Amino acid sequence: MQPIAPTYASDLLAPLHVELIRLLRGLADDDWERPTVAGSWRVRDVAAHLLDGQLRALSVFRDDHLAPPDQPIGGYDDLVRFLDRLNAEWTTASQRLSPRVLTDLLSLVGPEAAATYAALPPHEPSLFSVAWAGGDESENWMHVGREYTEWWHHQMQIRDAVGAPGLFERRWLLPLLDLSVRVLPRTYAAVEAEPGTCLVVEVEGLGGGAWCLVRGDSTWDVLEGGSADPDATIILDPDTAWKSLYHALDPAEARSRARLGGNEELAAPFFGARSVMVPSASAV
Repeated sequence: MQPIAPTYASDLLAPLHVELIRLLRGLADDDWERPTVAGSWRVRDVAAHLLDGQLRALSVFRDDHLAPPDQPIGGYDDLVRFLDRLNAEWTTASQRLSPRVLTDLLSLVGPEAAATYAALPPHEPSLFSVAWAGGDESENWMHVGREYTEWWHHQMQIRDAVGAPGLFERRWLLPLLDLSVRVLPRTYAAVEAEPGTCLVVEVEGLGGGAWCLVRGDSTWDVLEGGSADPDATIILDPDTAWKSLYHALDPAEARSRARLGGNEELAAPFFGARSVMVPSASAV
């Protein structure tokens, strides 16, 4: 085991976007109306949401145009409600756009958004913290990494809906997981355990890996690698792992699909971990 290092994902955004455009160009008209694991969103709504995020990125990080919130944001759940409202407004307005227009706009905006993120100095403070990972501040590498997880998991929602192959190759999946497990210290913040207690999370396959959540004197830390003598283990296939962490699988269903070892009570909070902004009560 070793301390988890920064994950630099900026070079992955442009090729990931190429995969998205290739996917969207190949969809039939009916595919755009298919339901997804993203709640009430159809394929077209997920694509529109990706476009919204990329347009916001250009406005904020390239053009220094940041519209202030129109209501006070006093904490995590206030922020979630604000973002949910913005997302709903955009997806409603996007109903007037055809699939071809959505795809053409994404093909135009995506590369510019990827280049804008790549130009951010990785270790300077980010304008926005990654709230699901905890803490009030993040460096740019983590903010860009969060955007990678957004681009990846929303594309996966589309792929899942239309039966397209998943992005489970190591170049895509390992960075996704390495960023996603940084939610675990926040997830376990209220869990008491003896110092040195270790939960190993392993994702199978060539693109997977293992991480150990270790209890320190008063907090939990994520380390890279497994442990020879963990107190609990969770082994997941890649499909279960991403759907669990990205709010696309009920915690009970995710737990039933996992292989658990050791202290199952210690393992239980993992299935409420969400590497995405959802209301606190929804992540349990």
